[in-house]
Amino acid sequence: MAVGIIDAGREPAHQLTFLKQLDELLRRLRRQASRDSEADPREVLDWLHRQTGVDVALVADAGTVEAVTAGFPRDVLAAEALTPLLARLARGDTNAAATQVGETRLRLEALGPRAPHPVLVVADPGPVPQDAAALISHTGSVLDVLRRVREADTTSRGYHRKALQLRFAVFQALMAGDPALARRMTVGSVPPLLDAGRVRVHLLYCGSDNREQIAQTYQDASGFHGPGLMVPCPVFNGNLICPIADDPGATDAARQGEVLRRLVRQNPNYALGISDPHPLRETADAYGQAVHALAVARHTPGRVLAYRGQVPLARLLPRRQALAWAGDFLRPLAALPRTTIDIIRLAVTFHRTGVARLQGISRNTVAAHVRRAGELLGVDLGNARARAAVDLALSLTGPDGAAEQRPAPTLDALLRTPAATAWARAFLGPLQEVDRVHTTARTWIEVNTDAQRTAQRLGVSRNTVRHHLRTAERLLNRDLLTTGSGLHDLVHALHATDALPA
Repeated sequence: MAVGIIDAGREPAHQLTFLKQLDELLRRLRRQASRDSEADPREVLDWLHRQTGVDVALVADAGTVEAVTAGFPRDVLAAEALTPLLARLARGDTNAAATQVGETRLRLEALGPRAPHPVLVVADPGPVPQDAAALISHTGSVLDVLRRVREADTTSRGYHRKALQLRFAVFQALMAGDPALARRMTVGSVPPLLDAGRVRVHLLYCGSDNREQIAQTYQDASGFHGPGLMVPCPVFNGNLICPIADDPGATDAARQGEVLRRLVRQNPNYALGISDPHPLRETADAYGQAVHALAVARHTPGRVLAYRGQVPLARLLPRRQALAWAGDFLRPLAALPRTTIDIIRLAVTFHRTGVARLQGISRNTVAAHVRRAGELLGVDLGNARARAAVDLALSLTGPDGAAEQRPAPTLDALLRTPAATAWARAFLGPLQEVDRVHTTARTWIEVNTDAQRTAQRLGVSRNTVRHHLRTAERLLNRDLLTTGSGLHDLVHALHATDALPA
């Protein structure tokens, strides 16, 4: 069916018209190929009908009518006599054919280089002018290109989706402290990050509409990001988690960190929190630091902040007594499945919707696990101070940890030890220099982090309470309003300095 574009026998006016039609056809190809949505072959077929007057159908490889002009006699496509011919063209046994079904004459052409081929079916009302025949053939080629563009887009989207899922799984393994599992997941294409000795987590706030695009923009051919990863945070929609290798001489890692800083400089709504370097198995600790740094960075002029903080309280408590208290406190949970413990560990720090996303379960299921654990422990896990206690205990040992001292000390006794009180004074020092902010933070904890009740008790507005808490975040270098980890530190510090009752 293919015909040469220029024929010496054509009159110049006809040649000009034909070239204009080809130009318009290419413009339609370019316009459809550049769309985010799928290409629409019906639009192209309708344009062909307006140019030539013929009715056309595009039949997919399985015999499905993919697009058809309004005047095409659709009943002929279901005729038994046509089915074997469509099958031969789809298999590639022949490239073109002509037949007649009832009173309708049909011309058929297989499209594309690979079987199964789509088939262009033309309802031939009579002799077709040479220009029209050539335009029909060229339109078939354009339709084939559009189909291949659509298939390539589908394949690309599937690849990026799977790459994102793999990156998230790798990050989850690192958060669980298991780099070996992360390497097994990536066998054959291990990203450089997993061979690094140390990692620094960068947490970029860029908004939910931009983070997938950023991750895809800087993705390498293997689906990773050179010496790091970019993983959309499943808990907070606007955050992009970027663990980056931090070994000496890692120039690629330095460049990747500079890319994130440049994004913040170029976008006034972005912010970046950066952790200290940590061993790869301590990625979870690095992530926690990045969360604190980001909370403060979002309200500082440069919007980029590296973590500045103390050694965690759990590392400073007298080890033997701390393990005894944690083991005794958590013993009621020993019979619960590991899944419940994992959920509780997350639920005392993150909101329940975020935990549900992390675990791939419903929010109601999270609530049921939390309720069961609270009943066994005899505490209300809706209370900030109870969550802080559970979080500290779980950071010291698991629910099956055996007490090493009898009788086990109380949490109140642990927080009265010299190491704990020294930690608490150093932690609260910057806050105590601004008395009204210290008072707001203490009152906020006393009323279980209820901003409205805090405002009523202090005789100020809710906006004032929130402003004071933002100031407290900056002074303490801790996130207080997004996750629970900074809040837990504040609870224990106030308890240890007698600012809260036991």
